[in-house]
Amino acid sequence: MTDSPVALITGGGSGIGAAVARRLLDAGHRVAVTGRGEQRLRGFADELGNPDGLLTIAGSAADHGEVQAAVETTLKEFGRLDTVVANAGFATHDTVAEDDPAAWSEMVLTNVLGPALLIRASIDALKETRGRIVLVGSVAGFVPGPGNLYGATKWAVTGLAENTRRQVTEWGVGVTLIAPGRVETPFWDSYGSLPPGRLLTADQIADSIVWAIRQPEGVDVNTVVVRPIGQPN
Repeated sequence: MTDSPVALITGGGSGIGAAVARRLLDAGHRVAVTGRGEQRLRGFADELGNPDGLLTIAGSAADHGEVQAAVETTLKEFGRLDTVVANAGFATHDTVAEDDPAAWSEMVLTNVLGPALLIRASIDALKETRGRIVLVGSVAGFVPGPGNLYGATKWAVTGLAENTRRQVTEWGVGVTLIAPGRVETPFWDSYGSLPPGRLLTADQIADSIVWAIRQPEGVDVNTVVVRPIGQPN
């Protein structure tokens, strides 16, 4: 167990992050998950029976000190770090020309600065294990939406993935961008309802993420776009 791989997942208490954590734990990994809601993290750990291989860390993915502390806590508890999954993010579900900008700063910081902070905080440990960085982007990071600032943040994540890959590949660190289409997760809570049409499940996206994480040494899967059949854009 002490030699088993270790993953750190931001926004890991629900949705896609929680689904990835469950799959990695089942595969024998040790997993640290972060999130802003300590109660949600505690509930997630209770749901899984508080396994020894799970570490929960309350904190903001957009705060440099808290991200650094999460990495340090993971290394102190588990002794290594093989994978980081920058999953934390949210949408305000509004438009730049018509809606209230009050929540935009938090969205941009969480969705764009957050992954960059995780990369910076974890890269030294990932160099040692020749590990992998996984960034959870979105189809919205490839297909423009009218007035969609959330989409613009995911375009930034698309660029960050390739920019990062070009730097860290020489150190043996892999970078994978997973770009989901519409997924049935708490992401839609502030939207008021689920969007029409078929949606993927968090478990289906988790399958793609875990597949990328478990690629053989020397294989770098860089971009995976996953839509439900029937989503046109």
